[in-house]
Amino acid sequence: MAPAVVLDTDVASLVFKRRLPPWLASQLVGYRPTITFVTLAELSKWAHLRSWGLPRRERLEQWLQPLPVLPGTPKVARVWGEMSAYAQRRGRPRPENDTWIAACCLAFEVPLATLNVKDYADFAEREGLRILMPWSSSCSGGRRVPAAARRTTMPTRLSP
Repeated sequence: MAPAVVLDTDVASLVFKRRLPPWLASQLVGYRPTITFVTLAELSKWAHLRSWGLPRRERLEQWLQPLPVLPGTPKVARVWGEMSAYAQRRGRPRPENDTWIAACCLAFEVPLATLNVKDYADFAEREGLRILMPWSSSCSGGRRVPAAARRTTMPTRLSP
């Protein structure tokens, strides 16, 4: 079985809309795309907020149907709680949904594919979150990305 990678909501949205940049698509070749319960919820919310018609909502459901969804488990909740508390104590609270996605990745030991590196850089630095991306100045906006975020070693285990 191919190794898994979690698609952040931004990447999942681009895949669904068939607008994934070629350089990003090439990074995902050979990996099994997976989403978290958070991305499933965010995509569902977007469809309702934007008043998608039935055909488009059905197309989204057909696209989502074969994707594995990492659930919110007690382990994920504990990881989320620890990360959220640490970020708040240091005065840098992170967006809740990003924290949930990072917690899923860490609990299930699966790397993340995202275009929102800055939202996850703290988690990569402190928690060891692995972010799958070809980091260079041309695709990271010139920002320095922590070494931990550049790792691309992929595990195959999907149960916490």
